[in-house]
Amino acid sequence: MSNWKSLLEFDQEHIWHPYAKTPSPIPAIGVKKTNGSIITLADDRKLVDGMSSWWATLHGYNHPKIQQAMHQQIDTMPHIMFGGLTHEPAIELAKRLIELTPKGLDKVFFCDSGSVAVEVAIKMALQFWISQDRPEKNRLLTVKNGYHGDTFATMAVCDPVNGMHSLFSQVLTQHFFAEAPQMGFDTESDNADIESVRHQLEAHIDHIAAVIIEPIVQGAGGMRFYRPDYLRQLRQLCDEFGVLLIVDEIATGFGRTGKLFASEWADIQPDIITLGKTLTGGHISLAATLATSEISDTLNRGNPGILAHGPTFMANPLACAAAIANIDVLLESDWQANIRRIETHFKETLLPLNDLVGVANARVLGAIGVIELERDDLGPQIQAAAIENGIWLRPFGKLIYSMPAYNINDNDLKTLSSGIIASVKSAL
Repeated sequence: MSNWKSLLEFDQEHIWHPYAKTPSPIPAIGVKKTNGSIITLADDRKLVDGMSSWWATLHGYNHPKIQQAMHQQIDTMPHIMFGGLTHEPAIELAKRLIELTPKGLDKVFFCDSGSVAVEVAIKMALQFWISQDRPEKNRLLTVKNGYHGDTFATMAVCDPVNGMHSLFSQVLTQHFFAEAPQMGFDTESDNADIESVRHQLEAHIDHIAAVIIEPIVQGAGGMRFYRPDYLRQLRQLCDEFGVLLIVDEIATGFGRTGKLFASEWADIQPDIITLGKTLTGGHISLAATLATSEISDTLNRGNPGILAHGPTFMANPLACAAAIANIDVLLESDWQANIRRIETHFKETLLPLNDLVGVANARVLGAIGVIELERDDLGPQIQAAAIENGIWLRPFGKLIYSMPAYNINDNDLKTLSSGIIASVKSAL
């Protein structure tokens, strides 16, 4: 039906894709259909999706219960402004998020994307201190190898050297960076990494408003897994020095690591949490930032007495309906067994790549598999090989990684792992 040749030519000439040139020297690949864990390309080739559309499609594509909820919502009210008005999908979703997230997070702000959710979290933290006549506490402390988004406030708390945003360093707010957590979920640590955080707090406490971190898994900044005790000690340091703790669960929320939220591995209660990506099961964009009553009460007492943020599509009813259905599908499924199934399979199949010359490290946590190469120039070659092997991957630098849908069937999972292995070996 579609003239894909002309469509792809137009795309290549006129449309920017993530972190790409236009015109692009590497054409984008046309997709005409998705279903479950299968992507159907424009030329009718079928690929097993290893990326869950960058973490988002927890239950695969086109989940019937989520689609049904969206159809019902679009027939009644696809959108309404949230200024001065409210609606049932937003209220019901807020109830679920308050119930499911770590204790004490009982104030909900809905927004459009993960980057905006982090922007709102940063704004909350800064306003918290401005409202207490402490405007000098206007910097954040974070760790190296982190990633929190692409907007200006979020770029400033991504890794300052190896991150994707170093070209903007001269115009970004200069925050404070501690050493990255030591690699290894089960590692025995000398705690030098947490001592780096203490040092930064001691040196700059008069200016630090909050600490922000990705719990347990550092995502796009390196796909690094670290021990729960680090996160537990970080919470203790924030309490000791009287600063807020922001946990960015945009990638890890809703089960990916084996806990509903990665913060649960350390049994901590953050002051602010950000959610996105997985919130609607990848069906439509939505994000949320949750905070404690202490934060909202403090903002209320300050000047101007409001949280100064309000996106046009805030709490979009269609997206809220999708999120409610997504959460219901997750909780009604045996998602923990699925995570264990994927983790076991990835450990059996991917960890042996540690013996391969050219592989720096292969690691698995929950439904996340990572192969870190010694070279950073093989990504395009591996992606092309992956397609030939019937799978979809999107390598980034040295990182070849996969986080499939929780309900991927065993045959597709085997196709995925064997395709990863074959693609890596062919490139090396």
